[in-house]
Amino acid sequence: MKFEYDIIVVGAGHAGCEAAAAAANMGCRTLLVTMDMTKFADMSCNPAVGGVAKGQIVREIDAMGGYMGLVTDKATLQFRMLNRSKGPAMWSPRAQCDKQKFSAVWRKTLESLPNLFVWQDTVTEIKVEDGVVKGIVTRLGVTFNAKAVILTAGTFLNGLMHVGRNQVAGGRAGDPPSLGLSDQLASLGFEVGRMKTGTPARFDARTIDFSKLVKQPGDDVPGKFSYMPESEPVTRQMPCYLVYTSEEVHDTLRTGFADSPLFNGTIKGIGPRYCPSIEDKLRTFAGKTEHQLFLEPESADTNEYYLNGFSSSLPWQVQVAALHKIKGFEHVHIFRPGYAIEYDYFPPTQLYHTLETKLVKNLFFAGQVNGTTGYEEAGAQGLMAGINAALKLKGEEGLVLRRDQSYIGVLIDDLVTKGVDEPYRMFTSRAEYRILLRQDNADMRLTPIGYKLGLVTEERYQNYLRKKTAVESLISFVRKEGVDPSELEGYFKMINSAPLSQRRKLYDVILRNEVTISALKNHVPSLHDFILSNGISEEAIEEAEIQIKYKGYIERERHVADKLVRLENIRIRPDFDFNQLTSLSIESRQKLTRIRPSTIGQASRIPGVSPSDINVLLIYFGR
Repeated sequence: MKFEYDIIVVGAGHAGCEAAAAAANMGCRTLLVTMDMTKFADMSCNPAVGGVAKGQIVREIDAMGGYMGLVTDKATLQFRMLNRSKGPAMWSPRAQCDKQKFSAVWRKTLESLPNLFVWQDTVTEIKVEDGVVKGIVTRLGVTFNAKAVILTAGTFLNGLMHVGRNQVAGGRAGDPPSLGLSDQLASLGFEVGRMKTGTPARFDARTIDFSKLVKQPGDDVPGKFSYMPESEPVTRQMPCYLVYTSEEVHDTLRTGFADSPLFNGTIKGIGPRYCPSIEDKLRTFAGKTEHQLFLEPESADTNEYYLNGFSSSLPWQVQVAALHKIKGFEHVHIFRPGYAIEYDYFPPTQLYHTLETKLVKNLFFAGQVNGTTGYEEAGAQGLMAGINAALKLKGEEGLVLRRDQSYIGVLIDDLVTKGVDEPYRMFTSRAEYRILLRQDNADMRLTPIGYKLGLVTEERYQNYLRKKTAVESLISFVRKEGVDPSELEGYFKMINSAPLSQRRKLYDVILRNEVTISALKNHVPSLHDFILSNGISEEAIEEAEIQIKYKGYIERERHVADKLVRLENIRIRPDFDFNQLTSLSIESRQKLTRIRPSTIGQASRIPGVSPSDINVLLIYFGR
């Protein structure tokens, strides 16, 4: 057995799996170290992928040749496209997954990659010599040498779980923490912080009265995440259920507030504001008499269910008593109570945009160690860390996606430029160019990049080219093809749309809000024949329709983005001394020196750097 590797990935969560796969597929001899080989990409919290903005990230990972989308499609129990009633910039795919199958598919995927090797152990030290990473040391005393290391330890660094006044060391239920790494990295000069997250109790479905709950089915025509034709939508969906708390439930929960580690000062870590525990909700929204929750399955082969929105660190007795007062849960059996978990993270302003650390060369951080939360945010960082570690070893320039190019670019730029003051979660509101960064066009934006890197297979790339050609040809056809008022009279009556007064181009007809190409082709034979003869898929039809209907918005946003991209092209030397520019405010000099932006554009997004400070930099750099 060889102990020499190009890249070592520490941790096999969602970030670690994507990082290891990307590095291996780019030709690097890669070692993935994990505590437990039965829990690759384990869904420690809610077994779901996607959601608002997160779904866009998964499609971006897939478009670049990552695996989260493919794995999700193979493990989906229910699929829903969220926000369909809003514009396409807000459409977000979400899948409830089979937790066991998800991890098993990830393992099978990783074990199929020729350059990827796995070692089951705990990493206790990252070897560093003269400011350059050299490898790792494990708890078993094994030393592995490497040219680059990617740390993706998730919630395991000094992990501590809380249930009431009881504390148990661990990275998640049933798993030990990772000890030693935080202290070692702190000794190298890294700033270490503390964060907190939580998870609800798990239940035995046989003890839940589902007849008292509101069923929430999946989409009638379910979609999928991956652009690959081999990936099929789920055929048999499992329902989720709406559940509601009550004042009686709230009163019971309040009896445990004195023993809550959140309220008595036991927990010091910063928790997620957007995903509060049930006790946080009661305190923040004291006037609400009920809260909506979601009961969701964890697997098609087990009785385990999850109550989304009811995470808690209250004493287990209080959790049980409160749950028994929820309609349908009167006799529920709990597999394990909810708990809060505190863990170490490293403020991400200590990273370059490639996710390489500024203090140690060839050491990369990805996932929750950077202060994020969520499988999707972790997977995106892992993909980019794997890519950039491989590029670094090849002597090539790192890949940094722009904010107008991807949600992944927004995520990493926010982390590195602004830092975090709570666990970071992606929202569509964080992106300035939402209409450009839709879930439907992730392949149009990113597949050529993945192909150039060697992550996108020839099959995938040819599939992308076919879709691109189909979209362009369909738009060109409807621009030229006209339609008489009589042909659409019945269709317009059916959709309550005003009739045409004269012959119009199909393009103009499609601009109407209520008109869809899929329905229109059933009333216009020439359109139907064109789509059929050219084998244009529903995915390409939807993409063409969005480009037509939102052309003005897309062009306007693209124009604004192009103007701001110019600032991204004005480079700042890595060793530039901002203190010599006395025209800058003191706060600006301090922030710029600490974060060390590589472009004027990045500098403009640092909190505390004002527009007048940016003007000073523009003048200095000759613009």
